[in-house]
Amino acid sequence: MTETYEVIVIGGGTAGLSAALVLGRARRRTLVIDAGEPRNAPAAHMQGYLSRDGMPPAEFLAIGREEIARYGVELVRDRAVDVTRGKDFAVALASGRHVHARRLVITTGLKDELPAVPGVAERFGRDVLHCPYCHGWEVRDRAFGVLATTPMSVHQALIVTQWSKDVTFFLHEVAEDDLSDDDLRRLAAAGVEVVPGEVAGVVVEDDRLTGVRLADGTVHEREVLFTAPRAVPQTGLLERLGAELNETPFGAYAVVDATGLTSVPGVWAAGNAVGFSEQVVNAASGGYRAGATINGELLMSDLDTAVQV
Repeated sequence: MTETYEVIVIGGGTAGLSAALVLGRARRRTLVIDAGEPRNAPAAHMQGYLSRDGMPPAEFLAIGREEIARYGVELVRDRAVDVTRGKDFAVALASGRHVHARRLVITTGLKDELPAVPGVAERFGRDVLHCPYCHGWEVRDRAFGVLATTPMSVHQALIVTQWSKDVTFFLHEVAEDDLSDDDLRRLAAAGVEVVPGEVAGVVVEDDRLTGVRLADGTVHEREVLFTAPRAVPQTGLLERLGAELNETPFGAYAVVDATGLTSVPGVWAAGNAVGFSEQVVNAASGGYRAGATINGELLMSDLDTAVQV
């Protein structure tokens, strides 16, 4: 059976729910397709969102789902596996269901691919972290380690010194020669210890990270480890639609205007679908703008059609 909506939102995270809330309140028949894979799922709390600082991400999303339901927005736990553009947009779901819409909002986000170091994935979101703005205050003044993934990890090592003056930078598979003279001068000025050599794993005692072990067996006592995951944008649907993508050092993201409109007419994007550093508060804002813009665009389009009749 094929069902038709005015707007389909693909992605049920913050950006998608925010767009759906605006559209529902605007009395638009809206469907949210949620695969249930939010990027911040490993985190116990989210920070930096005014009035919601410290709230568990799962609780935040549960409230969002309750809010959109009040306005008649339908949410289905499913995955969009294909999308085509014709007179309208046809979306195929993993369950076999097919749905159509006049407009799309794609908020499929990204996945974080962690370094293949034993113990890192298991501790991620607890004492292995990636964003000091998200978690720095909670671990302030502890002994930090920073696990390099690329030469650009120097920036992360310098930034986290705002939250601790005890920082060790583990080069791991990055050669010291890959660091510029400016990098080395800044690291020295910030008091960051630079440790060459491959990291073999983390040391955990009593369910707490206590150290970083090198391949030669040396253990450096650390309480927190920061690292930059490899960002893997979930752009498959955007690519099927022929949307223009912008290549960045952190992956390729949809090119959008100030409202979130992509290069494909009728398709908007928001959240981590448009950039690596979109935090929860940014995603909510982007979704809101997209939803409001779509409502106005549909209204004017229908009025123009009525005038021509």
